[in-house]
Amino acid sequence: MKIRLAVRDWDFLTPLLLGDVRAEGFDLELDRVAALPDDLPNDPRYDGSEMSLSRYSLGKARGESAIVGYPHFLMRAFRHRCIITRRNGELTTIADLRGKTIGLAGWQDSGNTWTRAILRREGIGIEDAQWRISRLLPSHPIVDRLGGYGRPGLVETIADDTPLLPLLEAGRLDAVFMPFMPPGFFGEASPFRQLLPDFRQQEVAYFNDVGYVPGIHLLGLKASFVEANPGAAEAAAAALDKSWAVWAEKRLRYADTTPWLLDELRQVAHDLPEDWAQNGYRANLRMLGDFCTELTAQGLTGARLTPQELFPQFAQEAQQ
Repeated sequence: MKIRLAVRDWDFLTPLLLGDVRAEGFDLELDRVAALPDDLPNDPRYDGSEMSLSRYSLGKARGESAIVGYPHFLMRAFRHRCIITRRNGELTTIADLRGKTIGLAGWQDSGNTWTRAILRREGIGIEDAQWRISRLLPSHPIVDRLGGYGRPGLVETIADDTPLLPLLEAGRLDAVFMPFMPPGFFGEASPFRQLLPDFRQQEVAYFNDVGYVPGIHLLGLKASFVEANPGAAEAAAAALDKSWAVWAEKRLRYADTTPWLLDELRQVAHDLPEDWAQNGYRANLRMLGDFCTELTAQGLTGARLTPQELFPQFAQEAQQ
């Protein structure tokens, strides 16, 4: 039986893609895509997909049941590094964003939800800034990025879908939340920089406080597929975990793909516990609870969701 998954092109998938790791009892087929499926339940190409934690959670809040989510996180990321501003600007702290105009490429995105959570930790709520929504670059598509969460005069789309980064460079925005750094960002001629000069130290302090690296994307499968193929989801998750483990072990040996990757591995081992990327319900319970809290605090959901409502099958197993 084949499991067809749409995924981003993560390097830890290499052992799976090369056949060094296999899903027990299933043929796991990975389709590496630039954009994840918008409507997985009705997409005939895939049985499952890497998907946004936020979109999955908001679907559960609406009572949707066509997707079964698994607390297996294909993408985790700190968000302090994802706030950029002008290179010659004076902003250097989270507190500096109070009262400023901030650009985002999607209001309900998981990453932006976690980034706004960083601001809330500094006492900067939704009402304490101006939020403008649009595509990042002229080459990006024009789509609905507000998702019905607009608030006139506070959270608004930008007229004519004017891209965010040219507006930031021109000084019409003070900062932009980025999912990934823009082309040329690390070059000397880049007009942009990260807001926080010491973002790594702040991320380590954040981890020491909350105990997790925020989950951004999880594994989701069609409920009809899960029902028809018992054990398929567990096999896929186990294969993804094994691929990560094989990749991590080999990376220690083949670290010379960039000049200082070995030093990065050393720093991660020093700053984070060995199980910082552990998947599963119990291991991520605090993180999931905090995310549910943020969804309500930021006005994305009404009544607060719970981790048990997001993953009822795993919550039941955890109580046994």
